Amino acid sequence: MSDAVNPAPTAAAAPSVPLKPLGKVLAVTSGKGGVGKTFVSANLAAALAKRGLRVLVLDADLGLANLDVVLNLYPKITLHDVFTGKAKIQDAIVKAPGGFSVLLAGSGMVEYSRLTPEVRDEFLRIMASLVPHYDLVLLDTGAGISDVVLFAVSLASEVMVVATPEPTSLTDAYATIKVLVTQQKRQTVRLVINQTARTGDGRAITVQLQQVLDRFVATEPGRPIKLVHMGDIPADPSVRQAIMRRQLLAQSMSGAPAALAIAQLAQRVQDTLVSRTA
Repeated sequence: MSDAVNPAPTAAAAPSVPLKPLGKVLAVTSGKGGVGKTFVSANLAAALAKRGLRVLVLDADLGLANLDVVLNLYPKITLHDVFTGKAKIQDAIVKAPGGFSVLLAGSGMVEYSRLTPEVRDEFLRIMASLVPHYDLVLLDTGAGISDVVLFAVSLASEVMVVATPEPTSLTDAYATIKVLVTQQKRQTVRLVINQTARTGDGRAITVQLQQVLDRFVATEPGRPIKLVHMGDIPADPSVRQAIMRRQLLAQSMSGAPAALAIAQLAQRVQDTLVSRTA
């Protein structure tokens, strides 16, 4: 089936029922802003598309969306238009430079910063319509633990937290993981450490966070928490250059250390998350 999602039911046609977390949905989230979450989402999608997968990135940061800025896109139709019934879902999906599809949210949509019943219902309808048409749907969520962020994450069977080695980022990542474990009863949370200085930093950080979770977060018997280290993305000046140019690093400087790390991350995502649900 083509990436254009054609034919696809409109938002109004999909049932308004809670979705079970689906194996083809990966939520990319973070404890705080500024850690490179959207950069990781966009470049990971490009790397997966390069591997032949049909990938959609849905900008689930409904209040402070910036995926369009990262991709240098100027959408005429956004999630706001779909939510309000002014456009069909397939009309809002555009092709990104990296060969994947995106469904963008308009930035500054204050009305979507809270999880009202209307926002919840529209989100559910949209997801029900989109998921069957892709090998993987990436939800680029907002940062933190607001009700909108947690709801978006709840629709994904897998969640990947992006953090940096800074203490504030790790503290907020821990808080986010704790909420996901206690409220959503997640047993597995995947972790990507961005802007690492040395090889092995991310794995060491994952081990430390795992020890803290084991000690301080109570779980049901037989349901241990498992943090899975998905990889490190090294600090790389090429990243800033690509962001300032509003280009995908995976395309503009595919040989850069950070781009190579994202390619490795894509392989692991495909091997561990996509292949098993195919």
